[in-house]
Amino acid sequence: MNQIILMVIGAVVFLIAAPFLGGILSGIDRKLTAKMQSRRGPPILQPFYDVAKLWHKEKVFANPVEKIFTISYLVFIALSGALLFGGFNILLIVFCLALAHTFIILAAYAANAPYSHIGAERELLSVMVAEPILILIGAGLFMVTGTFMVSEIFFASGLPAICYLPGVFVALIAVLTLKLRKSPFDISTSHHAHQELVKGVTSSFAGKTLANVEIAHWYETVIFLGLIVLFFGGYPILGIIVALAAFILEIVIDNIFPRVTWQMTVKSLWLITLILGVINIIVIGILSAGGML
Repeated sequence: MNQIILMVIGAVVFLIAAPFLGGILSGIDRKLTAKMQSRRGPPILQPFYDVAKLWHKEKVFANPVEKIFTISYLVFIALSGALLFGGFNILLIVFCLALAHTFIILAAYAANAPYSHIGAERELLSVMVAEPILILIGAGLFMVTGTFMVSEIFFASGLPAICYLPGVFVALIAVLTLKLRKSPFDISTSHHAHQELVKGVTSSFAGKTLANVEIAHWYETVIFLGLIVLFFGGYPILGIIVALAAFILEIVIDNIFPRVTWQMTVKSLWLITLILGVINIIVIGILSAGGML
């Protein structure tokens, strides 16, 4: 009973706190990006001002059904994070994330606009690229800890998972660039003005619809930083430090690398997943079979 209460508390805390943390991280992103480009930049709280303004805009839809899809996108992203921070099954979290992105793709397709359609196709490619490494994360953590439950993985005794899964961790950092929509892998949309599709998958969204998507992005940022912390189970402070360092690294990468084509994105990330992630899993499997793990 106590464990169930703790899981519920973790989920509720995420649902309430994650948008604020994600919004602040987005503001820090903008500020650091401006400093790297010798600009003053907006205030750190600017993302909250932007979303508040979007919420007060007139309701305009390229297709009314996009409202249903974007709300579903936000709901399932939030649900994914609640499951993660509540300590539930990591595979369920991965599938929930995939379902969430299915809704944003459907929302972009619902708008009869070329930029949105191209953005939707590239978002679909992003899902295809990211899902293998997310599944490998679940498989690798299970092989190391013997469980799929996030709560048990995080509090597992012994060395943290990063010691056994360095290849999977590096692959996660590479995919993080894609999921945070940073160069060189910002193929479907970007938070900065260096993408030929302008806003890509979100081009047709406006008002509350776009606000829902922005809030979902804040949730998703916290989710993926949480996955990084999960590799340092038993050492939460170290995990948080590494997660924040990874976030800053992504901002640096975003500002020093040009955007690559979607073909290069797919090839490079699948290659990283195959070489680092799959080989790491194979090695762990061999060590486990030999009783060395």
